[in-house]
Amino acid sequence: MKHIQLCTSCGMFTMMPRCPSCAKTAITTWPPKYSVDDKYAALRRKAKAMVGV
Repeated sequence: MKHIQLCTSCGMFTMMPRCPSCAKTAITTWPPKYSVDDKYAALRRKAKAMVGV
């Protein structure tokens, strides 16, 4: 099953692993799966502190 991907360079959405307009890599836009061992908790708290939420 394919998922929507976001180009890391130009911000274009695509279904392919590489952007059709600039040929840079694309990343998945889905959030990570829920886990009791939240590997991204520290990064999420840091991002919230930077934004001021």
